[in-house]
Amino acid sequence: MTERLMKDATTRRHRRHWRLATLAVLLPLALGSTAQTTQPPANPMPAARPAPVVAATAIATQPVVSSAPLPALPAGFDVKQFEGIAQSLVADQRVPGMAMAIVRNGQVLSLRGYGVADVNSGDPIGAHTVFRLASLSKAFAGTVTGLLVNKGEVRWDSHLTDYMPSLQFARPGAAQALTVADVLSHRVGLTRNAYDRDLESDSDYPTLVQKLAYAPMACQPGQCYAYQNVAFSLIGEVVKAATGQNYGEAVSRLVFKPLGMRDASVGLDGIEASPHWARPHVRGRGGWVSLLPKPAYYRVAPAAGVNASITDMAQWLIAQTGHRPDVLPASLLATLHAPVIATPTELHGSSWRHERLEDAGYAIGWRVYNYAGHQVVFHGGAVQGYRGVVAMLPESDLGVAILWNSESSLPSGLLPTILDRALGLTPHWLDERTLDDTLYARNQAEPEDSSEPAVAGGNSSMARARPQ
Repeated sequence: MTERLMKDATTRRHRRHWRLATLAVLLPLALGSTAQTTQPPANPMPAARPAPVVAATAIATQPVVSSAPLPALPAGFDVKQFEGIAQSLVADQRVPGMAMAIVRNGQVLSLRGYGVADVNSGDPIGAHTVFRLASLSKAFAGTVTGLLVNKGEVRWDSHLTDYMPSLQFARPGAAQALTVADVLSHRVGLTRNAYDRDLESDSDYPTLVQKLAYAPMACQPGQCYAYQNVAFSLIGEVVKAATGQNYGEAVSRLVFKPLGMRDASVGLDGIEASPHWARPHVRGRGGWVSLLPKPAYYRVAPAAGVNASITDMAQWLIAQTGHRPDVLPASLLATLHAPVIATPTELHGSSWRHERLEDAGYAIGWRVYNYAGHQVVFHGGAVQGYRGVVAMLPESDLGVAILWNSESSLPSGLLPTILDRALGLTPHWLDERTLDDTLYARNQAEPEDSSEPAVAGGNSSMARARPQ
């Protein structure tokens, strides 16, 4: 009983911490700061449009890089063990192949490929093998837009119709009210995953943009959260108008090249032109079947069009954890990682979300979780035979990226295992199956979300995974 009371008291202290921290973040917004590089306004529209209400215990953004020395990680944080788990996951082709990067304090702790890029050829996955990132691409869209905001070429409260005058929604005036920040935080106002199935049926993107005029609306722009892929990719038109380059060229110039992401690309042509890339795999009667990537979600490049190797992802994590201020300044990262809308449905789904998450929100191309009282910046993605997860634990200056080339959910338990070990918690997301401490992941369904559905867009089964 005493132990239970102590645990309850600790939980109450965590919740008080999050409430106070949230007030610290939201107060400047309520005061109407005009600094565009500090925070995308939760309500960039006129006063007549009330700001979305974020949960009382929403997660506040922590300093990107603290001047205080980092505390040592718990003794249970063992990189070699995590690598051993990854190796066990590809044993006997439980998963065809995967790659993992772990970074801390701007340094790479682990960077390896495991298994094969193609079950037919048996080519091994290496540090420069390119994977399709699916909805992990959304953080790149937010970052590119933020860099343009820093340059004064775009504003978070810029209206989409300034760049796309013909844009129309079903409700009068709704398209004219939509802002850049709304698009990047899934506050467009449409119902969830609007026209994803049409995209998967080979409808072209310009046609789908026109069809948005007839899509059902759940609310006015800025008023509610609903995950999107087609509507999210409207940001590509903003980037093109601001830079004079197509979206892929702008991402390469502003992000890939400055960060040294030499294997990264955008689009189907990009991955097929890579010297070595992982083929997607789906289950067949005789085991894993290697396929060619489908083009559907590459048509919405901001939502799901980026390709990268695990070496690239290590550089991405180093930058996103604040160690490349020459490219991504701390003020911009604080903006990108600050939640602007609550996403309570994220508290359900896979077992680690259900047990560990106390609050969840969406920021600018990133999800932000209260993970057992600690802030975690996260995103996942899935599309036809590819899956991946990325997470950062700011208080430990830790970043993790895991990519794999199959529809299997087995590697999903590795990420919360690493986070738990970093926080001194006892993980139980992997099953111990051998005497040499090799662990195998449980096969668990992921939560519904637009990049992890079954074929490429939300979060359903992996028969048709939507980028998450």
